[in-house]
Amino acid sequence: MRREKLGLVGIVSVAALTAACSSGGGGGGTGGPGGSAKEPAAPVVTITPADGTGKAKPEQGISVKTDIGALQSVKVQLKGKDVPGAMNADKTSWKSAWTLQPNASYTVEAVAAGEQGKTTTATSSFKTLKPASTLGLEYNIPSGGDTVGVGMPVVLNFDQPVVDKKAVEKSLVVESKYANEGAWYWYTDKQVIFRTKKYWKAYQTIKVTGHLAGVKAAKNVYGASDFTLKFKIGSQSISTVNTKTHRMVVKVDGKKKWDVGISAGKATERKYTTTSGIHLTMDKKNPETMISPGIKEGEPGYYKEIVPYAVRISYSGEYVHSAPWSVGSQGRANVSHGCVNAPPSFAREYYGTSKWGDIVDIKGTTRELEFDNGYGWWQKPWKQWILGSAFDKPVSTAPQGDPTTAPDATTPATGTPTTPGTTTPTTPAESPVA
Repeated sequence: MRREKLGLVGIVSVAALTAACSSGGGGGGTGGPGGSAKEPAAPVVTITPADGTGKAKPEQGISVKTDIGALQSVKVQLKGKDVPGAMNADKTSWKSAWTLQPNASYTVEAVAAGEQGKTTTATSSFKTLKPASTLGLEYNIPSGGDTVGVGMPVVLNFDQPVVDKKAVEKSLVVESKYANEGAWYWYTDKQVIFRTKKYWKAYQTIKVTGHLAGVKAAKNVYGASDFTLKFKIGSQSISTVNTKTHRMVVKVDGKKKWDVGISAGKATERKYTTTSGIHLTMDKKNPETMISPGIKEGEPGYYKEIVPYAVRISYSGEYVHSAPWSVGSQGRANVSHGCVNAPPSFAREYYGTSKWGDIVDIKGTTRELEFDNGYGWWQKPWKQWILGSAFDKPVSTAPQGDPTTAPDATTPATGTPTTPGTTTPTTPAESPVA
């Protein structure tokens, strides 16, 4: 019997090897009478980062390789939990699925089998570097647990600028029960928005996973931790407002629920012209205080009114709301300051059933809704939206399963979302009109 000690970087222990000898005497070649068979070689297993490394780069992940035979098992742990990864087709190498958590300690144990069952067990314990600064979420829209409409996008706002957008975007995964096509759009260096090509199907859960831990977002800046976000798509509510016929038709799950007369902006000035395009419901309040934009108290045209059952659809102050003062014009003429004036009974019911991300498609005016006015992201054509991705291409939301879900994923706490990017909501631009 004899033992071989392999002094390679990344190998801590090697299993005992057995020697096989032939019997008999009288000369001859290897394995012949009187000779001895050559002992099968044991696999050499290399683990990177090597054992004892103190400042491993998180973005490089973990790799395990064997020179002969195949890997039988690879077990990687962080804080007692398994770290996901995958082997190549012939099982000669293994690679961690995602980047590594910074300033953390990992353990690796790998077993490889070679000729005639010879095995090698290798281990490595190492620590990743402590970054000068970390990247995390400042807020996200929607919040975890929300039930939203079929038009709702995903908005992620990071707490500092992202330089390597490809690295960050690659770490983001969106999954839905019913597969859809979507793409990320970098609105600013801190904000990225995910929008689908088609509206979400109703009644499903959307899961957003950010494998952000260890992603190198900028020089000396790494993602601090992973996150998960789950929200639900509720009923399909799609409203169509025709400012020329003065009608608002609301369909819920494909069936017409309301068809009412309305009054849109009187369009005597641009600021009083209702914007055409695909709006999303953003917020609702009962009552809402509406103040004339850009006009001070005491100046001509100033108003400050309390308006009931107001559902906001843009930053520029457009709402669908109850307007008992304009019932005589609803279905006949456009007399508002830009909002959609609606009958009180309908407005109350619509307010009660509306949710974040419902569709309000307004047609018939000369003023187009800007794609970043409110949640107007559906206004940007799909081909242009894709170009906002760091990869200039869409991704599928088909479920990926759990194997690549990081073990230390957490759901970030989110407060009241602020507005996307640098856009600031304007004062509501609607008042009662006699």
